[in-house]
Amino acid sequence: MNSVASHKYSARTQLSAVLMAGTMLAWPAAPLFAQQVAPPAVPAPASEAAPSATTVQSITVTGNQRLEAQTILSYLRLRVGQPYDRSVLDQALKDLAATELFKDYQISDDKGALTIQVVENPVINRVILEGNKRLKEEKIRPEIKLSPRQIFTRSKVRADVARIIELYKRQGRFAATVEPKMVSLDQNRVDVVFEINEGPKSKVRQINIIGNEKFSDGELKGEMATKQSSLMTILSSNTSYDPDRLAYDQQKIRLFYLKNGYADFRVISAVAELTSNKQDFIITYVVEEGERYKFGDVNVESELRDFRPETLKAMLPMKKDDWYDAKLVEDTVESLSETAGLFGYAFADINPEFRRDAETRTMAITFNVAESPRTYVERIDVNGNTLTHDKVVRREFRLNEGDAFNSFGIKRTENRLNSLGYFQENLAIERKEGSAPDRIILETNVEEKPTGELSLSAGFSSIENFLLQGSIRQRNFRGLGQQLQASVNYSSYSKSIELGFTEPYLFDRNISVGGSVYRRDLNSFNFINNDRRTTFEQVTTGFQLNAGVPLTEFMSFFGRYSLNFDDVSLDKSLYYFGDNCDPLIAGRYLCDAIGKRTTSLVGFTLAYDDRDNRARPTRGQSLSLSQDFAGLGGSVKYVRTRLSGSKHFNLGSRFILNVSAEGGYIYPFGNAPSPGSDKVRLTDRFFLGEPQMRGFDIRGVGPRVIRYSVNNTDPANPIVITDEKNRGQIDDALGGRAYYQGRIEMDIPLGTGAKELGLRPSIFLDIGSVFSVKRPELTTLADFMDPSDGGKVKSLCRNPTTGDVKFASLETGSTTQYTNCATAGTGYSAMAPFEERFFGDTWMPRVAIGAGVNWNSPFGPFRIDFAYALRKEEGDDVKRFSFNVGTQF
Repeated sequence: MNSVASHKYSARTQLSAVLMAGTMLAWPAAPLFAQQVAPPAVPAPASEAAPSATTVQSITVTGNQRLEAQTILSYLRLRVGQPYDRSVLDQALKDLAATELFKDYQISDDKGALTIQVVENPVINRVILEGNKRLKEEKIRPEIKLSPRQIFTRSKVRADVARIIELYKRQGRFAATVEPKMVSLDQNRVDVVFEINEGPKSKVRQINIIGNEKFSDGELKGEMATKQSSLMTILSSNTSYDPDRLAYDQQKIRLFYLKNGYADFRVISAVAELTSNKQDFIITYVVEEGERYKFGDVNVESELRDFRPETLKAMLPMKKDDWYDAKLVEDTVESLSETAGLFGYAFADINPEFRRDAETRTMAITFNVAESPRTYVERIDVNGNTLTHDKVVRREFRLNEGDAFNSFGIKRTENRLNSLGYFQENLAIERKEGSAPDRIILETNVEEKPTGELSLSAGFSSIENFLLQGSIRQRNFRGLGQQLQASVNYSSYSKSIELGFTEPYLFDRNISVGGSVYRRDLNSFNFINNDRRTTFEQVTTGFQLNAGVPLTEFMSFFGRYSLNFDDVSLDKSLYYFGDNCDPLIAGRYLCDAIGKRTTSLVGFTLAYDDRDNRARPTRGQSLSLSQDFAGLGGSVKYVRTRLSGSKHFNLGSRFILNVSAEGGYIYPFGNAPSPGSDKVRLTDRFFLGEPQMRGFDIRGVGPRVIRYSVNNTDPANPIVITDEKNRGQIDDALGGRAYYQGRIEMDIPLGTGAKELGLRPSIFLDIGSVFSVKRPELTTLADFMDPSDGGKVKSLCRNPTTGDVKFASLETGSTTQYTNCATAGTGYSAMAPFEERFFGDTWMPRVAIGAGVNWNSPFGPFRIDFAYALRKEEGDDVKRFSFNVGTQF
């Protein structure tokens, strides 16, 4: 019988072949070991001889659909004509497996005619993510490797599952699971579906500290960025577990102990344990506090000729026998470096040398200032500015190429660039070594922000009710730092339109020029109980030109000229009697304000400003003196002087304290608008109240006239109704020639979660007053007393056509007010008696305290304040709650 030797190899049969070969090799050994005697040599049967190598006669590939046969053969080492054995075929199977292109493969051998049978892996049609809500697709897809038109492999699927789970762990979701599924399609295609169960966010349930005796758990937890999950931290994102934050907290605890003198402190271990439900973590710190140290001898040794050790030692903040503070040492090194920078040493090498004495528990320190060359600016590089011209950045530099290095100039340059608002926040200038040891390169890598603003806003405020605003503004027009703006505002009580342009560097010189044209319609108002009523209307049309030049690094001078045309009017249907303003209805002070006038005004401002950032200052101060002279032509003549100042303190830990004060006075020239009135017109005076001074209503502070109604049920003994709930009053603020105002406000930092929401709370104390106005002529009960009827208080009967005024007659048997004008004649109307009283003209301060919060809400900027007036004067209008909100779209 002629049998054909045929062998078939596949990935599934390799293991059985190896096991059988092992059995055959082990079989003769057992009897030898058992008998301990060598048996007689017996020739091996021919069938058990090792197979000899065979030559490859041909190679055929079957089952391939997308891949060419030659492509598959290129992955193998088999070639026609080469000898092969079983190990060569095994290696060919391994090569096929390594390609990850096939889900099944085998090799058949028929006397050297090899047949490679393959089943190709499918092609991916789509990769679908399901169940991901907290982590959007645009965050996941860049991290996974599978994509359409790729070859499907299980190893890639497993890798992508691991990547997705890792992404969720970074978000604090350690319970997240991902289940991959494959949906088979025609033409050997599949859809890969990742079913994601995000699970809850893993919180820090508990923080345990073991080994602390000098400080309580609460004190140490307060230093950590990670917070325990509780109702008090519901808005904080720091309650989620983060391994990087765990390492950061260890450094924070260590720094806290080193600041308090515990130089030997160390964290022995920090372990985060995941609870059994994989939802929360329990963090345990084991610490060793050690002994507390004091400063020993503190000295300075300097190899720089400009640094005198005895002078620097006297300036050191730490003294012998003070408690050791590692943070103070670090700040001292930084301070010495900055001082060296003032003398031109950009790379000053300052090393503190510590000498610890465990017996006396003291830490002696010597600050060694090594010798280094004086540094000069070799080059200034500006990178990243695509819109902003290079000169706009360079003109803010306080150093030029070739100048001696100066750290103050660098810091000032950074502050000026940040104040522009064109680039990323906290922009910093990098210092790089130049071509020589005494050369330095200043590199500024800027990241431009959008400087154009096109907005429409609508909203509601407690001051102006409904409001609508539209504006377009470009703070970096043409990339030259120019400002161009146009705005339109409309609300229930004010309307305005304005166009403006400013060139900060005229002809590339440090001279700013600008101008604006505008029209403003303002409706002033008062209250009758809670009802707001318009009093006078002021329409201002004009323009302003301004220019400014720097006098020193921090001081500038600004000049301006403006010409305004004002038209102040009252509603004739409400405030006029006949063709004239009626003092009995409007009040003499309002009648004096009406009319048209022209104001030609020239003024200046002398300003000092060294704040680190004008938009969001954290330290520094500003002072300004302004004067405006009206009378260079026009019909209004006065001198208005203002003085203001503010100082910001960085208290650390993002606490910012702002103390500010301002005041002003108007000195009039010429005649009063009418005999007996104040020489300063009502519309030119100072006013104070919301929003400048919280705790008081708009124009709620200072001189005012309040009109009280009168109950004259008994005409001989009329009663002025002064009860605030029932008096039915008119309240008109008169303003004053002089005012002052002060404010102390502290920004309170919140957790990361609240910061991400755009919440910025603050507490404040406001103090101020407005005063100094000529006492107006008032309407009293005497103006309603009928001399012909024993001086009884009566209503007035008035005829607006003829201007005739009579006292009302008594209705027979009536005990009500005298409102019977029928006997006076046709066309007469009654005016009930009232009394005006003057309040608030005093320099005595009004004081209010409160808290507020700014919120960048989805509806636009939102500000809310709660304030309480600690001190007020009679007649002042207080207000505890105020808000302002708008929507941008």
